[in-house]
Amino acid sequence: MPAVLPALTTHPCVKKRPAPILTAADLPYPCSLVFNAGVIRYRGEYVMVFRNDYGPDQAGYEAGKRFAGTSVGVARSKNGIDGWQFDPVPLMDSSAPDKDPELKRFYDPRLIQIEGRLYLCLAMDTRHGICGAIAALSDDLKSWELISASVPENRNMVLFPEKIGGEFVRLERPMPVYSRGRDRFDIWLSRSPDLVYWGRSALVLGVEDVPWANDKIGPTASPIRTERGWLTLFHAVDRDESRGKNGWENKWTKRYTAGLMLLDLNDPSKVLSVYKEPLIAPDIPMETDEGFRQNVIFPCGMLLEEDGEVKIYYGASDTCVCLATARVDDLLALLP
Repeated sequence: MPAVLPALTTHPCVKKRPAPILTAADLPYPCSLVFNAGVIRYRGEYVMVFRNDYGPDQAGYEAGKRFAGTSVGVARSKNGIDGWQFDPVPLMDSSAPDKDPELKRFYDPRLIQIEGRLYLCLAMDTRHGICGAIAALSDDLKSWELISASVPENRNMVLFPEKIGGEFVRLERPMPVYSRGRDRFDIWLSRSPDLVYWGRSALVLGVEDVPWANDKIGPTASPIRTERGWLTLFHAVDRDESRGKNGWENKWTKRYTAGLMLLDLNDPSKVLSVYKEPLIAPDIPMETDEGFRQNVIFPCGMLLEEDGEVKIYYGASDTCVCLATARVDDLLALLP
């Protein structure tokens, strides 16, 4: 299946590695799909947390079987590209025998270190709706503690890598289906003194502000501090009901791309600039012709290296973890 119409392409300043850096075959425990991974530099190495859906293969799924569960795993690498070493068991698992029965699963992790402590932002499915969750991690990434969870429906939370004005700040994407009548989801910001109590919420960017999106937008990776502002990725979705079978499901009508914006350093609810075209779009075979849900790009990690390179870790087709790179000056040049 080729890339869907209307044609969208990745900006030339972004260079994609031609093959995934992590696939289901790499994991030391059962895995059907591994994707949407957060990555940070920590204690002299790169640490990745990733989503793993396990159960049937493509033939089994198309025959009616569904995934047995979802876990969040941990891997480490010296260069953030290859040589990943995996913890032998997942950090979180929807099949864990001691799991709270109200919780169905955690997924789409974002990893961040703030003032020396490690935190995960996750989507959390419960018996009564989807919540955004924040968990504190032990220093060895072997255990976790749930700090806060939103009321339903909220998702795609990311924390800024430092306090702003003495407060923790997060981007999030509420899901107001009832009031908007359909998928029309936007990016919001909330503040907290302690990561538990959140408020002073403000709209950051509306889906109507993204010319190529007709469905929804939301946060992706934690923003990067630059002299000009917070360099921030977001995901954008366009939907076309004429699209047919794009992957394992009988019908998949959405396309996910990644956009770029610059937020004010002192008040990140204030948008300084938005690049008016996609930064990253599904446009190579492993994104358009292969995988569970084709034509999906979903970054969950973005790192600025000392030499000015930006590493962007993204899920491709909800199937594998991929890596793209760009120069920070080139990205800022797109945001006048």
